[in-house]
Amino acid sequence: MTEKPTALDLPPVDPLPKETADYFALCEEKLGIVPNVLRAYAFDIDKLNAFTAMYNDLMLAPSGLSKLEREMIAVVVSSENRCWYCQVAHGAAVRALSGDPALGEAMVMNYRVAPLSPRQRAMLDFAVLLTRASATVTESDRQVLRDAGFSDRDIFDIASVAGFFNMTNRVASASGMEPNPEYHAQAR
Repeated sequence: MTEKPTALDLPPVDPLPKETADYFALCEEKLGIVPNVLRAYAFDIDKLNAFTAMYNDLMLAPSGLSKLEREMIAVVVSSENRCWYCQVAHGAAVRALSGDPALGEAMVMNYRVAPLSPRQRAMLDFAVLLTRASATVTESDRQVLRDAGFSDRDIFDIASVAGFFNMTNRVASASGMEPNPEYHAQAR
């Protein structure tokens, strides 16, 4: 770990616990990098474990939302919040999962111009509403999602992913988290 993942002076635990070192090695093997967000949390292994547990549950566990849809929510929320780290990292994920570099760019810049299904547009509109004015959500907003084909469990998952990224965007922005340079060239 040569360069700092954030502007904060929070060196990683040294040595990393074996489980953490093994997890980082797995990331390196599967992704070719250790994402800076993980490196940023490595100063406190309990916080890192809590972050990864929640991320893995929301983004990888079984859900009525596809992995691509969850990544789209991550990008759109991060775009609303202007979170540099998450726009770059999750924009790369949208490009990779969709096989469409233009879709990844549209998600970062302005999802409203992207060729989305009515289901995806309703999902992303709801994620933006939660990001901008969560206290204004009403039953009619949830009904729009139901009418688009989402179950109540799906609505909970949309809200959970949007809520998680609203939190992590703020941590990434406050700490000056830098995206791994490799993300910029992925899936183009």
